[in-house]
Amino acid sequence: MSTMSTPLTLAQLNGADQAEFTALLAGTYEHSPWVAERAWDHRPFATLAALKQALVQAVREAGADAQLRLIRAHPELAGKAMVAQTLTAESTNEQGKAGLTQCTPDEFARIQQLNAAYNAKFGFPFILAVRGPRGLGLDKQQIIATFARRLQHHPDVEHAEALRNIHRIAEIRLADKFGEQPGQGHLVWDWAEALAAHSEPGYAERGELTVTYLTPAHRAVAAQLASRMRDECGFDEVTIDAVGNVVGIYHGADAAAPRLLTGSHYDTVRNGGKYDGRLGILVPMAVVRSLAQAGRRLPFGIEVVGFSEEEGQRYKAVFLGSGALIGQFNPAWLDQQDADGVTMRQAMAEAGLDPAGIPALKRDPSRYLGFVEVHIEQGPVLNELSLPLGVVSSINGSLRYLGEITGMASHAGTTPMDRRRDAAAAAAELVLLAERCASAVPDVVATVGMLQVPNGSINVVPGRCSFSLDVRATTDAARDACANDILDGLRAIGERRCVQVRIEEAMRVPAAPSDAAWQARWAQAVAGLGLPVHTMPSGAGHDAMKLHELMPQAMLFVRGENGGISHNPLESTSSHDMDLCVSAFQSLIDQLASEQP
Repeated sequence: MSTMSTPLTLAQLNGADQAEFTALLAGTYEHSPWVAERAWDHRPFATLAALKQALVQAVREAGADAQLRLIRAHPELAGKAMVAQTLTAESTNEQGKAGLTQCTPDEFARIQQLNAAYNAKFGFPFILAVRGPRGLGLDKQQIIATFARRLQHHPDVEHAEALRNIHRIAEIRLADKFGEQPGQGHLVWDWAEALAAHSEPGYAERGELTVTYLTPAHRAVAAQLASRMRDECGFDEVTIDAVGNVVGIYHGADAAAPRLLTGSHYDTVRNGGKYDGRLGILVPMAVVRSLAQAGRRLPFGIEVVGFSEEEGQRYKAVFLGSGALIGQFNPAWLDQQDADGVTMRQAMAEAGLDPAGIPALKRDPSRYLGFVEVHIEQGPVLNELSLPLGVVSSINGSLRYLGEITGMASHAGTTPMDRRRDAAAAAAELVLLAERCASAVPDVVATVGMLQVPNGSINVVPGRCSFSLDVRATTDAARDACANDILDGLRAIGERRCVQVRIEEAMRVPAAPSDAAWQARWAQAVAGLGLPVHTMPSGAGHDAMKLHELMPQAMLFVRGENGGISHNPLESTSSHDMDLCVSAFQSLIDQLASEQP
């Protein structure tokens, strides 16, 4: 908690000498004034985000020894310093809000046990931003569960996670010092929490989030989005269309003006996270809410679409929502059955949707300026770079194969090593071959995600092995070249090992490079916040890659916490990062408005 009677300002910091600057930021980094001292050289700071980034960069550039000293400067959670009441005022406030000063004897004993095990393994104290991603505070059970989970990390991973939490602690302390809270980020965070209250039976009871196409939970999320768009955000038109998309339209000054199209999906994978897809709906909703509250109309309209399905979890069809907008809904899908034998047609009828209306959903590209999508990164890059936002250069094109290697099953004890036709050994070579080929080229990835020995036995040389191969790259040419290298190498493996290889292409999706002008707008929005502009490809598929077939598109990534993990309950982001994302989206809107005649 800030001990200053009046909020700190950037003007004060920018005008301060190094000693005064360091004193004004005292306590931001625990017992480590050197962080502020090193950041002083980067004045003046135009934004609070720029100041934070300078502090982060000071730590990044300080080297491993200084970083370790910074980590070790922090007290243990519910440790000796707390008991002795020698914590800093900031740490006392944070640990008190988390309830750590009122632990039961059992809770205290468990935390001490974890502290001892953690210190023995890593050689530094466990550090956690106990005020959490929203700033409201984690409860003791959340803290203990996180402690136990992170104890399993590799030391290098945990070193990075400790630093991430130190920067998050500093971010919250700076917000206190400046008297500034991420109001728009809090709003989006709260909306995401409210949506996450809806989950499917069998998952909801375990506290897991699962929302698949047209289940009761899915329909409840759609209804909540539509209600919030209509009643809280001020959209002029709100509908749920024939494929289940939630569509909100905020008219421009002229209702007939072209529109900016934006949005993402609201379905989830099974036991997934709260932000994948949904962030791309909620952020533009917050921007429209601000426009409506200000009574501001733009030279163009804004159409926000909560796409009903992207993940392909209930039926063997993906991008149902965004595909319908480009005229790619296959009527044959209606006869697909889910695991319970319910056809898509039946699910639509139960939801009150008429598939006869789907062809009319195709958008006329002449009515749109383009499509933009905000999305959580779903990867570790921004997290590792300590950057809250990233500009997407391209959505990777992908190739998927399914294959089988057939050798000869034989006795594991009596077949000499040089006479084996081991299918699994050939597949193992394929895994390393794919890794080697993809690693040799920038922005190319290859994965053998499925590897099975059907009817395998502990004492039998594998005679058969089935596998998958996934190759992705920012351009189709780079993807195809890598895939061809892997396939050529696989054939050579088969010949050398005297095994037969069968492989067939299962899916081919073209790359979707970002439109240069739209990518530049995102870059300008990020730079305007005082942040470095980091451009990066997207390895995952997104609704934007479907709209790419109809109109120009570009995406903005938001950093994820916990190593950037996604499709997982640990998927998370902070309200501060979401607030920056809302500001970036608003900046893009303002740029676009200034460009209109």
